[in-house]
Amino acid sequence: MRQIIQYFTDDDLYKLTMCCAVIDNFPRAHVCYQFVDRDDTVYPEGFAREVEHQIALLESVIITDEEIHFLRRKCNYLPEWFLTYLRGFRFSRDWVKVWQSEEGHLHIEFEGLWADTILLEVKVLAIVSELFYLFNEQAQGFDYQELYDKTYHKAERLLEAGCVFSDFGTRRRASLVAEDTAVRAMKDCYESRKWKGRFVGTSNIHLAMKYDLMPVGTMAHEFICAIGGMFGPQMANYMAMEAWRKTYRGALGTYLYDSFGWDIFSYNFSEDFANQFKGLRVDSGDNIEQLEKIIDKYKSFGIDARDKQVLFSNALDTDRAIEIQKYAESKVKPSFGIGTHFTNDFPHVKPMNIVIKLVSVKITELWPFYNDTCKISEDNGKHTGKPEVIQRFMEAIHYKG
Repeated sequence: MRQIIQYFTDDDLYKLTMCCAVIDNFPRAHVCYQFVDRDDTVYPEGFAREVEHQIALLESVIITDEEIHFLRRKCNYLPEWFLTYLRGFRFSRDWVKVWQSEEGHLHIEFEGLWADTILLEVKVLAIVSELFYLFNEQAQGFDYQELYDKTYHKAERLLEAGCVFSDFGTRRRASLVAEDTAVRAMKDCYESRKWKGRFVGTSNIHLAMKYDLMPVGTMAHEFICAIGGMFGPQMANYMAMEAWRKTYRGALGTYLYDSFGWDIFSYNFSEDFANQFKGLRVDSGDNIEQLEKIIDKYKSFGIDARDKQVLFSNALDTDRAIEIQKYAESKVKPSFGIGTHFTNDFPHVKPMNIVIKLVSVKITELWPFYNDTCKISEDNGKHTGKPEVIQRFMEAIHYKG
């Protein structure tokens, strides 16, 4: 089967920005990741073997001079030493185990140096998603012109409503062609005339380079969850914000706060952090309830929330984003990261509900054991980890969700 991932930068920006922060702050940390299919999908026979094959093919994917020059031009917050690191980076199939159960369920695990394995997640999810539609032959029926037209209309509605939005759709896209089509439609729409809103760019670095857009993204839950595993969840957000400040000195200033729920984050979110970070990202819970908590927190510091960005990225579609925009535009600077709704919207095709989560970590390779970690979401269905670990972390932070 053809190679799914052919470009090093066919990845979300946040994997690179986190990789840089990991090397800068936790260069010897080792981690384990696990694949989770929330729908318990039964995969076709031979699927795991093809996933293994596609991961082996990643060993031939290296960053090009053109990609380095693009990162240097568009992402000047990335230090030169990190670009040198990327020039020498090579994937290894040895970091990954893939198998299928007798029932056909798919299992994937990564283990290795955090700075290495961190760059696998998005690529492997994109591989699994695209392969699934190729195996079940749904890919043959994808109408990309229809997707272009639908996406163009979605962009029109968002721009007319004043929404500031970007594409976050790499991980569960139907295919690279689908994401390419959606990004092209959004760019074409945005450039067609002046709008109240703004199309900001895409999380996918390769497509940002292809269409001369801004690659967008900061961090994912794994950064905070790994720190929680190493040092405990009570102060994980504090340590994550300090590490991010050390590496980026005020750049990439949108913080993802919900790795262990709102309450423990709010105890860690002091006035200096509130002033340093440009805003916060809402990725779980009720969007309006979370927004009101954010506004109240800023108010407690004497900060006008209207000067702060709040990025919404929790399973959004066009209608939901416009609804939030109408409510939030007078209270904060809202923006939206929208994923599967753009990159996997075909008739009779169900987007996959798959994630890869960091589940355990050790501070250095010398430690003989890993410490478990988990993610505690504002949505009960989004908790990720062993039930006993989730319970232990909840007790440690006096979780009331």
